[in-house]
Amino acid sequence: MASCEANSEAVLTVRLVRSFEHRNFKPVVFHGVSLEQTVQDFVQLVRDNVATRPGLPPPFKTYAYDTMKIIHQAHGSKTNELVMSLEDDDDLILQDHQTLRAAGVANETEVAFFRKEDYGLYKANPTTFW
Repeated sequence: MASCEANSEAVLTVRLVRSFEHRNFKPVVFHGVSLEQTVQDFVQLVRDNVATRPGLPPPFKTYAYDTMKIIHQAHGSKTNELVMSLEDDDDLILQDHQTLRAAGVANETEVAFFRKEDYGLYKANPTTFW
């Protein structure tokens, strides 16, 4: 059996971030993801999948996600932030025109999917509510 790396397919976890302040997010796992597709194509695939995924609460299905950022790579260190790190945006936010591989995504990568406007507001005032 070929490895995921050999045929450019990966297992990715996408953390749907509904609210940074309330730490409201849901992880969703995607199998057989082509690392050769563009970030823009993967964003559309995730949006389409999330809209019809059973078991996902309605607010997560209809939210206006528009940005992805790498949270964690397999065998790498994790952040202490509960939702995602506020550091290294230039390196970790995925650019639409790049392939997933060129953007630094590999098998077992975890990415956050969120609304850029929400992230900017949270980053300017990173307070959380319980």
